[in-house]
Amino acid sequence: MEEEIKEEFKKSGFSLDDEEEVLQKCLTFCINYNLKPSDLVSSWEVYYLNRQLDESTVRNAEMDGFLLHLQNEQKEAVVKEEPNLYIYSSKDVDMILNYDEEDMKEEVPGTPTDKSLKLNSEPFNSPPKSYGNGYSSGKPSKLVTPFGRRTDKFVVKFNINSLPVVENNDGEHDHGNLEDEIIKRAQPCKRCSLMVHRLGPEPGCRFMYDKIEDRFNALENRIRKHATALFASGLYEEPMDPTVASQRNIFAVGMICCDGEGRLNEKSIMLQSSVEHSGGCNVRLELHNLKQFSVFPGQIVGIEGQNPSGHCLIASKLVDSVPLSTTVAVNQHPTKKQALDLVVESTDSSYVQKEISALIASGPFTTTDNLFFEPLAELLAYAGRKLPQLLVLMGPFVDSEHPEVKKGAVDRSFDELFCQEILRRLQDHVEYAGSNVRVILVPSIRDAQHDFVFPQPAFDIHLPNLEHQVHDIYDSSYSCCN
Repeated sequence: MEEEIKEEFKKSGFSLDDEEEVLQKCLTFCINYNLKPSDLVSSWEVYYLNRQLDESTVRNAEMDGFLLHLQNEQKEAVVKEEPNLYIYSSKDVDMILNYDEEDMKEEVPGTPTDKSLKLNSEPFNSPPKSYGNGYSSGKPSKLVTPFGRRTDKFVVKFNINSLPVVENNDGEHDHGNLEDEIIKRAQPCKRCSLMVHRLGPEPGCRFMYDKIEDRFNALENRIRKHATALFASGLYEEPMDPTVASQRNIFAVGMICCDGEGRLNEKSIMLQSSVEHSGGCNVRLELHNLKQFSVFPGQIVGIEGQNPSGHCLIASKLVDSVPLSTTVAVNQHPTKKQALDLVVESTDSSYVQKEISALIASGPFTTTDNLFFEPLAELLAYAGRKLPQLLVLMGPFVDSEHPEVKKGAVDRSFDELFCQEILRRLQDHVEYAGSNVRVILVPSIRDAQHDFVFPQPAFDIHLPNLEHQVHDIYDSSYSCCN
């Protein structure tokens, strides 16, 4: 059969490197998966195109990846026939055997490592379900990755307001702490209350559909609200028209813009004031008297200065921020302002705040060399041991900047990748951790499966029986948890 395999490769225009070993492995693949030589070569062509290999040479180094491709094809074929069937393989046995004492050594310093505690934390570390990728589980076996080989696991790189670690040599006391820890694991933490303020765009909303009039009104409202807030602070005069010639100092509020299509520089900075004060006219802005400044097109600023000629406003002071005391009172929508006032009042009346355990992580949750989502698997394993009340995950989840995604070398759609690798892992974690755990998902403009606009709508996800535990919020939203 080896000769038949060799002939089929030659018919398809492929040459063999390290011919003896490659043919031996291909023969093994044919026997194990009941493939004909022609079927094997067809599968190799699909693998060759998906991986975008440069040369038409079958190399021994690609055999491990080709084996993974064949396994995925076999599983997909079986799943199509019986969707609820799960296939156990040697990888499951390897994962069970690999979850030994080394796993618990990955804990951060100070975490108990007693054997009884390890047994208590093993249920979550058991092999999770396969989601269509043979190596999508928490610990890919046999296929060694740089992430799996790293030595500095769970090492704290930087601390903010860290408390000193107190070493205790009292063995009895340590034993008591271990028992308390076991009790805490047996009795999960109390459920925290979560209030999400949904004032942003809803899933499925229309974007890039603005009328010119709406865009003009939005810019005008920004300038007017900024001017009102600065004047209400009592630190600045009432804004005036910056285009009118004047020998005295004036205060004006407007938007930074460029006099051409090129980049912004010191000679091209213009200030566009509101229609109310200047009819929307621009005036050249001179900033050479300022020690330092940083502006960008579209920024709303306040300017103190003179315009002796009427053609150039010479700035003596630049105000690029609104005092915090007036931000809430002026800039917020009435409904939003009322909600914030209620939050402030409730905070003042009940000043004593309970402690909340939270775990916050930001994507991407993959390494640049593969899409196995190993960092996410270890993060959820760590959350399964610590059981925080709140788990906040911020995108990107399916990173559009990932090399495999950029090359189009993914054999699934982005939505399928998100559902199978992200949502199912989260569903398993929530079912394991219990009803007291809450999860918040925040999208990113780099999420390949989502709309890349700002503000970004929330994910449109529906997990049965978990709607009150897994929350999807829009980008730039806020929530209260206690």
